[in-house]
Amino acid sequence: MASALSYKKNFKVSPALQLFYTGGPVVVSPDEKTVACACTDDVKVVELATGVVVKTFKGDTEPITAIVYSPDGNTLFAASRSLQIKHWDLSSQACLRSWKAHDAPVVAMSVDASGGLLATASADRRVLVWDIEGGFCTHAFKGHTGVVSCVQFHPDIHRLLLFSGSDDGTVRVWDLVTKTCAAILNKHFSAVTSLDVSRNGWTLVSAGRDKVVNVWNLRDYSLQIAVPIYEAIETVLVLPEGCGLPGCSNDSSAQKKSGQASLNLLTVGERGIVSVWNTAGATCLYKQKVSDATVSSKQEDAKGGFVAAAWLPSQGEVMCVTADQRLLFYTSDTQENDEKDLKLARRLIGYNEEIIDLKFLGDGDSSLAVATNLEQVRVYDMTTMTCQQELVGHTDIVLSLDSCVTTAGVPLLASSSKDHSVRIWNASTGSCLAVAAGHMAAVGAVAFSKKKKNFVVSGSSDRTIKFWNIEALVAAEDITEVVKLSSQAVAAAHEKDINSLAVAPNDSLLCSGSQDRTAKVWRLPGLTPVFTLKGHKRGVWCVEFSPVDQAVLTSSGDMKIKIWSLVDGSCLKTFEGHTASVLKCSFITRGTQLVSAGADGLVKLWTIKTNECVNTFDHHEDKIWALAVSSGTEKLATGGGDSVVNMWTDCTVDDEEEAIRQEEEEALKDQDLSNALADTDWVKAVQLAFELRRPFRVLKVFTELLGSEGADVHTRQILQSLDKDYWKLMLEYIRDWNTKPKSCHVAQRVLHEFFSVVPVSKIVEIPQVRELMEGIIPYTKRHSSRIDRLSRSIFLLDYTLARMNVLIPVDNLSGPEIKDAADLTQGTSWPIVENLNRMDVSLEEKETTMTDANGVHDGKTFDQTEDEMVDAFVENGREADANCKIKNVENGSKSSKSKKKRKGAGGSADEKVAVEDGLRTPEPNSGKKKKTSSQVLLNSDAPEAVVEVEPTRDGLTENGGDKNDSAGDDDATPVQVSNTGTKLGRKKKKSVGARRKSLSSR
Repeated sequence: MASALSYKKNFKVSPALQLFYTGGPVVVSPDEKTVACACTDDVKVVELATGVVVKTFKGDTEPITAIVYSPDGNTLFAASRSLQIKHWDLSSQACLRSWKAHDAPVVAMSVDASGGLLATASADRRVLVWDIEGGFCTHAFKGHTGVVSCVQFHPDIHRLLLFSGSDDGTVRVWDLVTKTCAAILNKHFSAVTSLDVSRNGWTLVSAGRDKVVNVWNLRDYSLQIAVPIYEAIETVLVLPEGCGLPGCSNDSSAQKKSGQASLNLLTVGERGIVSVWNTAGATCLYKQKVSDATVSSKQEDAKGGFVAAAWLPSQGEVMCVTADQRLLFYTSDTQENDEKDLKLARRLIGYNEEIIDLKFLGDGDSSLAVATNLEQVRVYDMTTMTCQQELVGHTDIVLSLDSCVTTAGVPLLASSSKDHSVRIWNASTGSCLAVAAGHMAAVGAVAFSKKKKNFVVSGSSDRTIKFWNIEALVAAEDITEVVKLSSQAVAAAHEKDINSLAVAPNDSLLCSGSQDRTAKVWRLPGLTPVFTLKGHKRGVWCVEFSPVDQAVLTSSGDMKIKIWSLVDGSCLKTFEGHTASVLKCSFITRGTQLVSAGADGLVKLWTIKTNECVNTFDHHEDKIWALAVSSGTEKLATGGGDSVVNMWTDCTVDDEEEAIRQEEEEALKDQDLSNALADTDWVKAVQLAFELRRPFRVLKVFTELLGSEGADVHTRQILQSLDKDYWKLMLEYIRDWNTKPKSCHVAQRVLHEFFSVVPVSKIVEIPQVRELMEGIIPYTKRHSSRIDRLSRSIFLLDYTLARMNVLIPVDNLSGPEIKDAADLTQGTSWPIVENLNRMDVSLEEKETTMTDANGVHDGKTFDQTEDEMVDAFVENGREADANCKIKNVENGSKSSKSKKKRKGAGGSADEKVAVEDGLRTPEPNSGKKKKTSSQVLLNSDAPEAVVEVEPTRDGLTENGGDKNDSAGDDDATPVQVSNTGTKLGRKKKKSVGARRKSLSSR
């Protein structure tokens, strides 16, 4: 019984091929497990075994020019064209120090055996030595007349020598003790590119582009021998005894009495071959016959050779770096005749340029063929993603790929190229089986037969389609020579370039897509036209037949995908969603879904029945040229202009199972959380709320907790038990709570306890703590300012309440007992109020000048200041106003009774004396006398004035004297207040001494 059809909803992506080397320095780590490579302006650390990028150190937008490891392998130095040198910690990936070293880019660097000194060689013709720990320059060597191209310390820690080679053809030996040039070795006639020192430390080897390797005796700095290599050398290595490479002897008895030994040298250079030499007699012990560094089948078209090499003693391998950013690893291999040869064990591809096409190979899709902007096709192992083979044969860029498996189980690969040809390859052996030549322009599309696997069709920029029969090729068991194919049918198909071809599952039809905005259906094998599918507004980039229906799929530069009927050629469905040209598309899930890739860098998953875009994936930084679907449609491979190949695996079932499991776990945790809240188990409740990522529940827990007893203690316990992984989440919650008025108080309380519990040294280690605090601090300042304003406002309320204490009877006065607050409002006559009512303030003099704070009156100084006079008003611990001042208040609404008194008294009128709470604005007169605790109405012929006094039992006047002292003063004049607040009062005829006497008598 067929299994139920399940739609795909999600794909998990993993980078299969990453860009990690774009040219420049390459350095192997001391433990030989990783290699640091320059990748534009970054440094990428790659595992040698798998080619996976494990670390990336961001640069400063300028290309990397030099890299070196420290001897312990814990730190890394990198110099860029920006003149900056950066010191990186490998474990934390932190930049320990960055400084400008030279006036020109640093070309080479070296670290001494102790790890304490760093030597930098620059294009400014200088060599500088730096103290790594101190960060300062210890030596500055000048003398070269050209760019210093290489530098190396002596491997013996006790021999403080430094060697440098330059474009001026000289090698200089620098003495670090005397800070002088110990020797100048000038036997090269071109740039010195490489230096190495023998294991015993007494021989120096130098290589240059003059095609010579010089061997120097470090005892007297004499030239021991010059070895002609006959090619420009980029790297020379002194091989250890017993290295096992071809031509190297394991006999160590050749040590000479002089202490000098014959050395085995390994050289690589412009020819792209590995050579082994012996210094005794300058003999060549081994030389590769064929170069693996070339990228073309024609030797004259080879694009450079090796640019660097390194010996890996733990692996017994030689790593060679090619000019086209490949890392080749060679091991010694014994041939049938017992002769040793170097065998290419594996490849790491640092830079694939643009990925043009991809195809899965074999029944189990165990390999992946990749076509790039190169003449070769690379085949990768899907398990390790290492390059298994390089199919060399085309003489120009490969544009299209297709694959199939013959009835005999042989995996075949077809490739078409700009060289006007199509090649058929045995994908398992990498051998070329046949060549189909006949097109007059670049062949942009190729397709195998889907059913019988006995023919190939090709479409070209010459606007023709050719049919090639390969039945004899498939039937042959062993092919020793490349077969020349001839076309069986030709059709002038389109008016513009042909971009794509697809063969129907039953081999009866062929569909072609062209830049002329049409797709055409042809009957095979005669290439008879059937339909012309018109509807796209731009060129058609991809075509494919449905595996289950009589329909064909097309994608175009008009950002649309269309499905056409093969019955009448009508358009059945149109899919829109891409924002750029749709370059590739394919059916998946038994023809019920389709996947598309576009120039917008997006991969989209569609359901055909609903015309719905199920998911969109964005994991490319450039247009996606290539899309490959595995035979079971469970895996996808995409590649594009970003030189990255991504592998996609269907994870729909895993996601659904994970969602069900998480739902069950959340239900259990929700129940546990409810139980913890009911049991007031705050610690457990908060832990569960954090696990569930429920910020509202966390807020609820803290809100309830802070309203209970021992809130601070419980809060500290919760924060102390909180896992470090949740510290960042806690700060994120606090930041969000702090922005809302309802929760800001809880946020501040929790933040206070958090800073009390967690040390500052741990807080600074929280990821993104700076961004979190930048979100917390502004709102905290706002809350602080608001609370400060409220606290200052509360002081005014406290002051008002303190001044209202005048209504409360004192203990030593007679009066009814206060039983509740209502007695204060029921008209009870309190003694202190009656005492205030009996106060009769007579203003005798027409002009009175109040004393200032220093007690000055009419130019004389009083013994008793105004503050002391005010203190005389204070009894029983009550506070009084520090400034007793007479205010002139114009009363707009005077009572009719006051008017009559003013007329009858000949100018005298009642004055309103108020005991205020320090405010300058008096209460307006309502026209009817109202007796209050803060106001006493007095009769006077002057305008109503507010006199600030402190009421006491003795009925003192506003000036501090006895009330009888002012009884006869009837001719008082109005008191005026200036705009600046200065009291322009009345002079009183009564002496100040009398008032002082009345105060002292108390």
